[in-house]
Amino acid sequence: MQLMNCSTPNHNNPLMRFPHFRLNIRISLLIQAVMTLIIIAYPFAVWFGVTRFGISILAPLLCAVFLLRLLTLRAASGQLLWVTKYSAVIGLLLVASSVLLKQTHLLLYYPVVVNVLLFIVFMVSLRSSVPIIERLARLRDSDFPPAAVVYTRRVTQVWCIFFLFNGGISFYTCLKGDMALWAFYNGGLSYVLIGSLMGGEWIVRKYILRV
Repeated sequence: MQLMNCSTPNHNNPLMRFPHFRLNIRISLLIQAVMTLIIIAYPFAVWFGVTRFGISILAPLLCAVFLLRLLTLRAASGQLLWVTKYSAVIGLLLVASSVLLKQTHLLLYYPVVVNVLLFIVFMVSLRSSVPIIERLARLRDSDFPPAAVVYTRRVTQVWCIFFLFNGGISFYTCLKGDMALWAFYNGGLSYVLIGSLMGGEWIVRKYILRV
């Protein structure tokens, strides 16, 4: 699983008038986009790398990806920055542990970690006056009716349940020990479920809020 980034470059910033600054922003955004695509493909990359090349070749590549992910965070901001940062750190720890202990199955737990971190962020936000879904929605529309406040809190609760479910299934595939099954769920079916939930929420939102 991968995380959304709520940040957008501030085009009103005077520094944006300088061509070299704009170029640096574009390069930074390009690197972030590439890193996101690589992280999304993580399950299939691990499955292919372990079965074809082994951990000795795969581990340095994964370490490079997670390190680049951390290094590009300075240009990123948003509500889910905490998840991105700590998932990259834990990813590095999983890779290092798999090499030191010679246990490649430790790499399989990265999707579980991401789900746990997302669950924590969404659940903690429910204890605040503005849940994370409402914060994300207000980035697009500052005019927020009372019905939308109630709705976004319910959506945040639904995502909490989903992360528990998705993380539980992911954990089961880790314990099962079937690399193909693990890659199929975490690199395919899991994203289909995420897309279905997002699409279903969009339909419900249009029906309930008429927006």
